[in-house]
Amino acid sequence: MSIDFHAAQNRHAYAGRRADESWTEAIRGWLDPAGKRVADIGCGGGIYTRAWAEMGASAVVGVDFSEVMLEAAKETCRDCQNVTFVRGDALRTGMAGESTDVVFARALIHHLDELDGFFAEAARLLVPGGLAIVQDRTMEDVALPGSPTHLRGYFFARFPRLLELEKGRRPADADVREAMRTAGFRSICTHVLWETRRVYPGWEELAQDLLQRTGRSILHALSDEELRALVDTMRKQFASDGAIVERDRWTIWIGAKQ
Repeated sequence: MSIDFHAAQNRHAYAGRRADESWTEAIRGWLDPAGKRVADIGCGGGIYTRAWAEMGASAVVGVDFSEVMLEAAKETCRDCQNVTFVRGDALRTGMAGESTDVVFARALIHHLDELDGFFAEAARLLVPGGLAIVQDRTMEDVALPGSPTHLRGYFFARFPRLLELEKGRRPADADVREAMRTAGFRSICTHVLWETRRVYPGWEELAQDLLQRTGRSILHALSDEELRALVDTMRKQFASDGAIVERDRWTIWIGAKQ
């Protein structure tokens, strides 16, 4: 089974946390968000929509195909005056052409069957010189071993079939770069980012987050029984009652529209 982004019970699956400073510092190292118009495509629960607004973007539009996700995003950004939301497909957002300075997509493209269509839409939305910033995981990011900070590695060690599932959906760096070139992007560069996802006070808080499958679509491929078995296996890795810092490795592609 896979996550149903339209299901009411998953409304807060991609909300309820804030973008970490490790992410905001990286973004500021690549561009100054102040005054920029940003389209957050596949915005989910609005975590990064809000982050762009807080970094000084003049206007942020969150786009998602799920009304359920958009409702959660509106809650996340309820006190952000410069944020609006649009229900639209990543390949057909419905937004006006050349209406934004930055197109951002985090954890989106591995859900898409068509990279060319997405980057064509990104190029259509951007003004000349505008940037596409795409954040996702390649297999090189995914296949790292588990550790008390890189938790996802434990998922694949316990259930190897999940890694096979990832092989079928994770984008290859060369394919993403080629799709960007085809869409007319230039000065394409790739970065690796270790982003702190969340800091948990202790094991029990992490266990509850895992059991709820919060923000981890891969866990929807497990049955409830299998998920409990995974949590029991991981529990042995966290003997201490101290804080747990969860970090994920991401690949970031940045390209400029001609």
